[in-house]
This record gives sequence, C-alpha cells and structure tokens, in this order.
Amino acid sequence: MGQDIDKTAIRNAATVIALRDRLSKPKVLMGQRGSKAAFMPSKFVFPGGAVDAADFAVPLSEGFHPICAARLAENVEKDISHGLGIAAIRELWEETGLILGQPGAWAGDVPEDWVDFAEAGFLPSARPLQFVFRAVTPPGRPRRFDARFFLVDADEIASDLDDFSGAEDELSHLQWIPLQEVRGFDLPFITEVVLAEVAHRAHDLTPPRNVPFFHNGAEESLFLRLDGKGPLTGRQISGD
Repeated sequence: MGQDIDKTAIRNAATVIALRDRLSKPKVLMGQRGSKAAFMPSKFVFPGGAVDAADFAVPLSEGFHPICAARLAENVEKDISHGLGIAAIRELWEETGLILGQPGAWAGDVPEDWVDFAEAGFLPSARPLQFVFRAVTPPGRPRRFDARFFLVDADEIASDLDDFSGAEDELSHLQWIPLQEVRGFDLPFITEVVLAEVAHRAHDLTPPRNVPFFHNGAEESLFLRLDGKGPLTGRQISGD
C-alpha cells in the first residue's frame, strides 16, 4: 500500500505578537477565531495571516532591523522579508484596527486595502517588528503555513491601544491578556510554545540573534535554530 502524501500547499504567513507594559505587567493582544473557521476554530490567537502577492508592491517606510533581516533570509529559497513585513502590518490593521507605521504621505496611488491607513497619515514600518519565532504547520491540517512570528512593543503602535473599532470581524473578543493568565484560554499548541518564548523575552528589548524554528515535515518534526551559523541542527519534537 502506497504512503499517503500531504499535498496541502504551504503558504508563507506573518503573525504579530503585540506586547504591552512589558517591563512591568506584560500583556499580549489576542482574539478568538470563529467557531466555523476552517483553521483553528474557536481558538484564541495572535493577529496574523497569509502573505498576499500584492504585499510585495506596498512600500515600507523602514525595513527590518539588520539582525531580523538576516534571520528572515536564512533557510529560505528567496528573501521574502518585505512581503512578510507588509503582511504583518496589514493583518494587524485589518484584524485589530491598530496602526504600526511612521507618519508620512504615500507617493502615487494608494492600494485599495491601505486607503484608510494612508488617510490616517501613516506609512507602514517594519522596523519595530522583531522576528522571534518560525513554525510550519504539521501535515494533515486543512491549511498549512510557514509562519513567522514578530514581537512588537505596544509603545510602537501609533493608534489608541484600546480602540478596536476599525477591526474587521475575523477575530472576536480582542483583548490585552496578562501573560500570567493567557494559558487559561483555549490556545493552539504552537501558540503556547511561542508564548513561552515571548515570556522569556518580555524584558529584553533587543532583537534575538537566535530564532527558534518549529519545523513540521512529512517524516519528522524538528525544533531548530536560525542563528546564521550554517546548516540547521535540532532535536525531534512532538505535539498536536
């Protein structure tokens, strides 16, 4: 009998972990996915989603910190960091109504999805986004992503942190959850893993030089490290 092969396409994705009051009583921004969602129904998640082709044509006022840019360019067929940065900012904007950007005017025509962002007087900026985690969805899921997780200090967000009135309806119950309480919510397994990394980094404001990579392949799952030191090595992992 032949072996089943998972043919679900893996899409690149960007996820934003907004951390508030990180030096005192850190809180993380999360929302709940709908009960009928095809991917992670009813789970509490960070804002995020897949990279769109149009993301590569949207200008950034500032690119990633050099350390983050180097880790993003590691273990990939081509550098897609620009698209990842735009996708992260776009998803944060669409799902929460919060603006991550620098004051400025757009040159030329503004893409339709960015009109309100531009009219608020901002250009998207990837500089505050710190690349802290990468994970590939396990085989057998209805959707699979190669997700990069970006930590951002809430002080870098340009809009009112408690105003979610501009959010679309993909996430409900948007709220700032204390890190000490977040594990009491219904979370995906990978979100719990990422939150452990966030808790470890909550008081460190510098970009990490060593980024965990949770790689779920067809034959095995590995916990790797992106560190700029050459071929990846890691240990086998298990989870759901």
